Amino acid sequence: MGISRDNVHGLTLAVSSSIFIGASFIIKKKGLKKAGATGTRAGLGGYTYLYEPLWWAGMTAMIVGEIANFAAYAFAPAILVTPLGALSIIVSAVLAHFVLKEKLHIFGVLGCVLCVVGSVSIVLHAPQEKPIYSVKQVWHHATQPGFIIYTCIVLILVAVLIVRYVPRYGQTHMIVYVGICSLMGSLTVMSVKAVGIALKLTFSGTNQFKYFETWIFVLVVTVCCLFQINYLNKALDTFNTAVISPVYYVMFTIFTILASVILFKVHLLSKCLTGSHKMDHR
Repeated sequence: MGISRDNVHGLTLAVSSSIFIGASFIIKKKGLKKAGATGTRAGLGGYTYLYEPLWWAGMTAMIVGEIANFAAYAFAPAILVTPLGALSIIVSAVLAHFVLKEKLHIFGVLGCVLCVVGSVSIVLHAPQEKPIYSVKQVWHHATQPGFIIYTCIVLILVAVLIVRYVPRYGQTHMIVYVGICSLMGSLTVMSVKAVGIALKLTFSGTNQFKYFETWIFVLVVTVCCLFQINYLNKALDTFNTAVISPVYYVMFTIFTILASVILFKVHLLSKCLTGSHKMDHR
């Protein structure tokens, strides 16, 4: 059974996305180093990297990678596209080893392998989501008590990390910066999903941007992305890229899965109940 042309396009976009995103970590790191040599480092609260063309080249590579990843889902099913996101870890780790001279030891190699194996296992055993036909459906799920509580917990944890732990442990414990990025990232992904649905439906003829809910999701994406970019820069400027990349990927994936389970709990629970009902009749 041959692979379809759409799947080939989707997989090509997904692989390209991983290469761009993985390389963007290295380019941004070099830009941060160059900016830090002439001004206050990002890890110490400086923003001189905003004047560094190399850093902007890295940001451009990351944006191109994210666009390619978004487009890949339009051609190929998620079960084929998602596991390839783990390739960005391999790309950044290998490039960090050779370009930045950040030595990748045996435990680093093992960590990268485990990331890839874990990602593939999660995707292959993930339950299927029911299709969503309106941004209002996502808004309905997002305003349920469970997800509101999750969002409040995330915001409280981020605030505590920023106010209490960044000044004390930001320079010595990468988990502080990575934790902020991962927690905010879980909210980003849920909002991006809503914005993606809005764009898809709008292009198909059903305008979703006439609803205020769509613009709230756009605002959340913007704010969360700014937080992630800021603290990811601090992490890259302070710690080895070969370590940051896999740890960030794992934490980001864990919180994203948790947020997705809470947001779409009705779909997942109905699937589980259906499965258990079938087991009772065997």
